[in-house]
Amino acid sequence: MSGGAVPRLVIAAPSSGAGKTTVATGLMAAFTEAGLTVSPHKVGPDYIDPGYHSLATGRPGRNLDAFLCGTDRIAPLFLHGAAGADLALVEGVMGLFDGASDRGELSSTAQVAKVLRAPVVLVVDASSQSRSVAALVHGFASWDPEVRLAGVILNKVGSDRHEQLLREAMDSSGVPVLGALRRDGRAGTPSRHLGLVPVAERRAEALESVGELAARIREGCDLPALLALAHSVPELPDEPWDPATELAPAAGTAVPSARPRIAVAGGPAFTFSYAEHAELLAVAGAEVVPFDPLRDEHLPPGTQGLVIGGGFPEVYAPELSANAPLRAAVAELAASGAPVSAECAGLLYLSRSIDGKPMCGVLPAEARMTERLTLGYREAVALRDNTLAAAGTRVRGHEFHRTVLEPGAGADPAWGLTHPERRVEGFVAGGVHASYLHVHWAAEPALAGRLVASAARVAAGRG
Repeated sequence: MSGGAVPRLVIAAPSSGAGKTTVATGLMAAFTEAGLTVSPHKVGPDYIDPGYHSLATGRPGRNLDAFLCGTDRIAPLFLHGAAGADLALVEGVMGLFDGASDRGELSSTAQVAKVLRAPVVLVVDASSQSRSVAALVHGFASWDPEVRLAGVILNKVGSDRHEQLLREAMDSSGVPVLGALRRDGRAGTPSRHLGLVPVAERRAEALESVGELAARIREGCDLPALLALAHSVPELPDEPWDPATELAPAAGTAVPSARPRIAVAGGPAFTFSYAEHAELLAVAGAEVVPFDPLRDEHLPPGTQGLVIGGGFPEVYAPELSANAPLRAAVAELAASGAPVSAECAGLLYLSRSIDGKPMCGVLPAEARMTERLTLGYREAVALRDNTLAAAGTRVRGHEFHRTVLEPGAGADPAWGLTHPERRVEGFVAGGVHASYLHVHWAAEPALAGRLVASAARVAAGRG
């Protein structure tokens, strides 16, 4: 089988809350337990669901976001992530046809399904309907003829009688029922202010939940029929995304002779990082070393650059604050001029404090929790040269937080936002680039190249 013909399914729903994550994760775990190598993917910018996907499959959960990365990169990124897999499962986002606001189908599950030429399995919350389910499915199946709605999994079914009524109604729809799952809270996943609690914060419980999901899927779904459907796909004509090929022309710099060591924050407080970021850093010539700001009192020995991605520092503010030796080490590294890239959670960690708890004090700003959710896609431009982006670099990003930073921008802002609102945001100071904006570096590989080149200069004593 060629890489472009990898068997694949898209798991979608009419709306959020229907059970996409439950079904997609359960399917990934069930097929993995059956001996298949499963490649997990998630439509959109979400970084929590891919953690559960990774737990279920043993492979990195990867995002497919046409707004952040461009439509033309969706299939190449998919093929890159699915290399060597027997089956690829793609969990959708929101409702099947919901995407970026005011952008039509852009970033929707439907768009990704069409780009990947993949059949869609619709997860329907059947808890409050019987015959109406057929009308709902008919509408979704006929809305866009280019979307192949090839099957339905009925979720939250109340009883044998309820299932019988649902299946009888679906007989006239022309869309086969590939599974029926009973209402069951045993495998639930707890939520809080930004969605599901990440795997890194509840690994033992998450493993148990994923096992329960796999058992429910085996009991309620027609796995052979789903697998046969996944094999019914055409070959994709695209070439897999290759970080080396992408980076070479974009970075404009040679791979450094000495590999600079770049520390990447992880652990329960910093759970978010696109898998492609570490791959790009490594291809650019860096030695990527993970560390946990909750546990490690020192940066990895010889650190010459630092990447702090997203997560939940507000949840762990007391513990992060109590780790004074590491806070001091981060501040010292930043003061030395070494490159520091911080997004969202990293931005908060570099501030003076979170809800009064002292942080690293690299940035002249204070952070606090609020009731207001800031959420949405953004377009931005770099206003000046910095260690991450050349002046004039245009990026697309995503904001997702319930915190406020005061002030929200420094004398030299990280970005000038151009859409959907115009404002400046974030901080550039010395080698530090800190912002609320999550950017997918696969869309702009030069970001990784510039960061590594700056770290190499530090390593050579020229930074």
